Amino acid sequence: MARMYRAGDTVEDVCRACKTDRLHTVVAADSAGQPIRVVCDYCRSEHNYRGGPRMEPGGAPAPPVPPPIVNDRERSAPPVMTSDQSPVDLERLLRRIIREEAGLTPVTPAQKWRGGSLVLQPGAPGLQEKRWPIETFFHKVVMLRNRLRALEQQVNASDLPDDVKVKLQGYVSGCYGSLTSFNILFADQDDQFKGSARD
Repeated sequence: MARMYRAGDTVEDVCRACKTDRLHTVVAADSAGQPIRVVCDYCRSEHNYRGGPRMEPGGAPAPPVPPPIVNDRERSAPPVMTSDQSPVDLERLLRRIIREEAGLTPVTPAQKWRGGSLVLQPGAPGLQEKRWPIETFFHKVVMLRNRLRALEQQVNASDLPDDVKVKLQGYVSGCYGSLTSFNILFADQDDQFKGSARD
């Protein structure tokens, strides 16, 4: 009997960025408990679940990974020129569009927080403070945001009655509103949490 997964569980899959088997965190699963979207625990890239590890037990190589989206011939092609004769890096443009459509756009922290630390100081004297790199905390915030977005997509695509969808979407929007305090961490406004006007 196949194991059932839910968001936050760990599953082994071939990472599309690392090009090898890695442990991944499930971002979204279907109603049967099968992973739909995962994020690599090693390189943090997020992608659709690819069916599990490609290495056979004992270390035998698995079927080859599909070829890259852009081949060597396309890489060496001359740049495309616009009407005003400005060069356009077509490969970079296409890759950006594909990443954005697939939800794989990298999210970066604001410059002033990079290399910084998050410090929690206890109220009672004599207790040790807890310190984390800002990047570690920022990654957790981004993962939370991505999972909320995945939840929102699942709600929108579900067969639930419209009134139930609206209620669940209200909860998700309320979560976004509660998390807007973390928007100061993001370098790009488009990556920030956006709640409803009343939040």
